[in-house]
Amino acid sequence: MTVHQAPADTSSEAAHAPEPLPPFPFPGSSYRGPAPAYARLRAERPVVRVGTAGGGHAWLVTRHADVRAVLEDPRFSRAAMYAPGAPRFSGLFQAPPGMIVSLDPPDHTRLRALASQAFSPGRIEGMRPRVRELAGELLRDLEPEADRGGPVDLVARFAAPLAMAVICELLGVPGEDRERFHTWVRRFADLSAPEEQAVEARESLGAYIASLVTARRAAPAASPGSADDVLSALAAARLGEDRLSQEELIGLGYTLLGAGFDSSAGQIANFALTLLAHHPKLWRRLGEHPGEVPAAVEELLRTVNLNADDTSGLPRLATEDVAVGGTVVPAGDAVFVSFASANRDEAVFADPGHLDPSRADNPHLAFGHGIHRCLGAPLARLELSVALEELTRRFPGARLAVPAAEIPWRTGDVNHNPLTLPVELRRSTS
Repeated sequence: MTVHQAPADTSSEAAHAPEPLPPFPFPGSSYRGPAPAYARLRAERPVVRVGTAGGGHAWLVTRHADVRAVLEDPRFSRAAMYAPGAPRFSGLFQAPPGMIVSLDPPDHTRLRALASQAFSPGRIEGMRPRVRELAGELLRDLEPEADRGGPVDLVARFAAPLAMAVICELLGVPGEDRERFHTWVRRFADLSAPEEQAVEARESLGAYIASLVTARRAAPAASPGSADDVLSALAAARLGEDRLSQEELIGLGYTLLGAGFDSSAGQIANFALTLLAHHPKLWRRLGEHPGEVPAAVEELLRTVNLNADDTSGLPRLATEDVAVGGTVVPAGDAVFVSFASANRDEAVFADPGHLDPSRADNPHLAFGHGIHRCLGAPLARLELSVALEELTRRFPGARLAVPAAEIPWRTGDVNHNPLTLPVELRRSTS
């Protein structure tokens, strides 16, 4: 007689089995926050191995403390991601090799020390009157349309031209070159475009920045911008007998473009959309109390999700086995850290999904952390604050001209960038 053993009851195990994850980047992300999967991962699997949409696997780190730990640990290398045999992830942005964001110490240390000379607090703060002047010129041009009651595309008429004007003045790009400069940058940032288009745009930008650098070094005072622009300051920066090479200056130009134009334009538009669609009372309050704008900018940086893949966008390679949050990441594996998730960590931020412009303690990671913390963070804060101050002061009654759900978005971009933002710019609240 054969006795058949009943199958083991695995219902309890099944109930506690981790829910399968979709390929990374996860669906469901927006400017309003990272994909819902991140909250579950922070609670249950804060350091998790994920399959990527383009093939291969990587580790994803989601909690604030663990993200900081990875960014502080030299065993997680950016430069190693460019070595032969390192993991590759198609469809995810990877900065070209040799740029400051792609380096480890000591190369990074040297480059950062030289570049920091051009971003002194005095130099950046000295740009405030000019940034305000540029914002004011753009908004004054919109006043007749605002008075007629017609909608204005805030992306095309304010966010993009302001960010482009600031970065062009920062680099000393002549006004007549700004349009083609803009075209190259947009093609470079479009991950959905054919690779040859990005390569062509990158080569055009490189050749153009090289021509600016050559002009600065040949005759700084007679260059198309002036000896006061940041590119001139970078070209003149020295540590003893050392200075930046031509290739390093071009790489820094790329870095400034990515952070200084695409990110700034996107966040100006994202901040306006967030306030007008979801916090109109705060928009009006900021217009009446401009002193509260800097704190509001910090909270918007924390809560408004810029990165389309919810990460820093740049993976690191573990050069040896490293324990992170109780999980060992093996040597040779790639790691992504999620700034968007870290900025919603319940262990750090009370009621993290709530936009609180009076939040006193706000250690967000919107500009990163550690040696690769964004060099241009002071300029970004200045630009975002001035943009919000001028918009809310001049147009306290502004409102969206279409429902927020109908706002079109750029597809394939590194960032969450609205394609257009139709707004009725009303000069009164009545």
